[in-house]
Amino acid sequence: MPDFVDRVVLHVAAGNGGHGCASVHREKFKPLGGPDGGNGGHGGDVILEVDPNAASLLDYHRRPHRRAGNGRPGQGSNRNGADGGDVVLPVPNGTVVKSARGTVLADLVGAGTRYVVVEGGKGGLGNAALASAKRKAPGFALLGEPGTEQDLVLELKTVADVALVGFPSAGKSSLIASMSAAKPKIADYPFTTLVPNLGVVSAGDHVFTVADVPGLIEGASEGRGLGLEFLRHIERSSTLAHVLDCATPEPGRDPVSDFEVIERELRAYDEVLGDRPLSDRPRLVVLNKIDVPDGRELADLVRPEFEARGMRVFEVSAASHEGLRDLAFAMAEMVEAHRATLPPEEPTRIVLRPAAVGGVEFEVKNLGDNTYLVTGAKPTRWLRQTDFTNEEAVGYLADRLARLGIEERLAKAGAESGATVMIGTEQESVVFDWEPDIAAGAESGLGPRGTDRRLSDW
Repeated sequence: MPDFVDRVVLHVAAGNGGHGCASVHREKFKPLGGPDGGNGGHGGDVILEVDPNAASLLDYHRRPHRRAGNGRPGQGSNRNGADGGDVVLPVPNGTVVKSARGTVLADLVGAGTRYVVVEGGKGGLGNAALASAKRKAPGFALLGEPGTEQDLVLELKTVADVALVGFPSAGKSSLIASMSAAKPKIADYPFTTLVPNLGVVSAGDHVFTVADVPGLIEGASEGRGLGLEFLRHIERSSTLAHVLDCATPEPGRDPVSDFEVIERELRAYDEVLGDRPLSDRPRLVVLNKIDVPDGRELADLVRPEFEARGMRVFEVSAASHEGLRDLAFAMAEMVEAHRATLPPEEPTRIVLRPAAVGGVEFEVKNLGDNTYLVTGAKPTRWLRQTDFTNEEAVGYLADRLARLGIEERLAKAGAESGATVMIGTEQESVVFDWEPDIAAGAESGLGPRGTDRRLSDW
């Protein structure tokens, strides 16, 4: 089992709302004391929250299914059901939340940042809440709504100020170990670094983070090698540092050709990023391993080539720490220059965006052959709340739909007696036979509790 995961598919389900209760208060000498059924509790939400102590998405790789608690049903004596418990899932700083189709839903940066990925269903109203002047003792209650479910893709993008880029075994891990307190795994073979490493570097009064991420090879932007798994982790960095191996034993490789290969891969990946291209970010060149005699000679030889391209060049040795102080201050200068361009941080505000008022509440579509499809959030939600085993509940639904104007709209659309009316979608709907002669209104259908004369007589 891997110990670091930076991309997972997460299946989340919110809790269902509890059903309302249909109850009548009873006590000695007062057999019918009025409705006292309580409301059902709301289902719990599933929430993602940035936790500084979370380092990877490994827990969700092992357990990809998460469900919030269901709301409890209401009870008699006006006792409301308890709400279902929320499930708060800690994620690392820099987690991007996407839908199954790849649409970005949220970019979670900053400790404590929260995002509700699925909302719990609302609890159903008890008959005490449904009582009115015309329906004084309802013999039914509303059902709780089901919670929403969704498949999500979580991607972790390392949050660091400086990203070290370079071929495998160029010395990036050794460099970050020498400049910070990070302890990455180091060895002399390709792809030693299989997971991102973060180190905190101090240069005078300046403190910044450096990311040592898996090495690049030619074709990485097309997915070769660690490919996009690497490139994703440098998207958030403001500064890039090319770490070039001046003592590589591989034939046909040298610092200039390595630099050009990596630059080509960064430019190719810009098509994926779009708004913040990697090729436009400040960069510097680190000629590493000058503690090796041949390495120092090669560094002196290629340095003019990079300086001619306008690059800042630093000759360093991670082994002997030579040149690391100047490199750290240069990185700090570039990071501070970037931070100075950022807008000042504002206090966190909760933004409420209420649904638009006066929009289209439902639509009626003529499917032909005296068949009609009614779509809309409100009628669909009312269907989910209705107990179809209870005639009075069905009659209450019919009255709600009539007050919404569906009966009138069906008549204008040309519906005739006996028309097939589908509410929902063509693939999933509840089917009714429409009879315009049946009167709407509570006063016309009231009968014994739990019944509706309009349905019983039809």
